[in-house]
Amino acid sequence: MSAVRRERNDGSRTGRRVRRALTAALLVGGGLLGVAASPSPSPSGGNEAPTEAGTAFRTATPLQLGQGATAEASTGDYLYWVLPLDSGQRATVQASVTLPAAAGRHSASTWQLDVYDGLRRRQPCTYGAQTGTAARDAAAVDLSCTLRPVRSGADQWANDPLPGAYYLRLTVTDLAQEDLGQPVRVRVRAQAQDVGGAYAADNALAAPLVPAAGTTSTIAPADGWAGTWWSDRWLWTAAGGVLAALAGIGGYRLTRGAGRPGRVPPTA
Repeated sequence: MSAVRRERNDGSRTGRRVRRALTAALLVGGGLLGVAASPSPSPSGGNEAPTEAGTAFRTATPLQLGQGATAEASTGDYLYWVLPLDSGQRATVQASVTLPAAAGRHSASTWQLDVYDGLRRRQPCTYGAQTGTAARDAAAVDLSCTLRPVRSGADQWANDPLPGAYYLRLTVTDLAQEDLGQPVRVRVRAQAQDVGGAYAADNALAAPLVPAAGTTSTIAPADGWAGTWWSDRWLWTAAGGVLAALAGIGGYRLTRGAGRPGRVPPTA
C-alpha cells in the first residue's frame, strides 16, 4: 500500500510540475508576443508646425510624423512637403484644402495628393481618396493616402517603399481657366503605424534614401533611423523556441512514468 501511495504522490508531483512549466511557458510567450505586437507611437516633431510649402522637390518643406502643416497658396501651384519614413512603418497622409468663396468660382475643381519616395518614384496608395473633386459651391475638399509598409530592403526591379525621404505633392488637376490664381488654404498631416516584423526583409539598405542636396539633406525621424537588422521577428522566434522547449520537457515528464514500482525486486 505504501508503494501505491508513493506512486500516486510521485504522479501528482509530476503533474504539478508539468502544469507549472506550461503556465510559465504561456506567460513568457504571451509577454514576448505582447511586446512584439504593441504598436509604437508615431514621433511628433518638437519644432513648430510649418506654415508654408515648397514649390519643387529640392525646396520641399520638412515635416515630421504626427506634425501638422499649413500653407497659403493659389490654385494652380504645386505644393511640396517631405517627411522621413523608416522600415516597418505604414504611413497615412491627409490633406484638406479650404477653397475660395463660391461666388468667385466658375466650376468644380479636382485636387490630387501624390507621394514619391527618395528616388522620386511615385508610390501607390493602398486605400484612401487620393483624388477628390469639389463642387462649385463646396467649401473644402479632403484627400487621404495610405502607403504600403516601408521595407528595409527590396530587389532592384521592385517598386517597394524603402526607408528615406518621402515627398508629398498637392495640386489641382482640373478646374476652369478663370479660377487659376485664387487663394486657398491647405492643411497637411502625416501619421504612421508600426507594422512590426510582418513585412521585414532579409536584406537592407546601406543608408536611407535621403538626397544629399536641398531641404531634405538633413531630414531624419525624431528618434533617429532604426537599425538594419533588428525586427520583432526575433521576439517571435525566441517565443517559439521557449514554448517548443517547455512543451518537449512537459511531454517527456508526462510519458516517462514513475519509474520501477517499489514492490518489484531489482532482479525481476
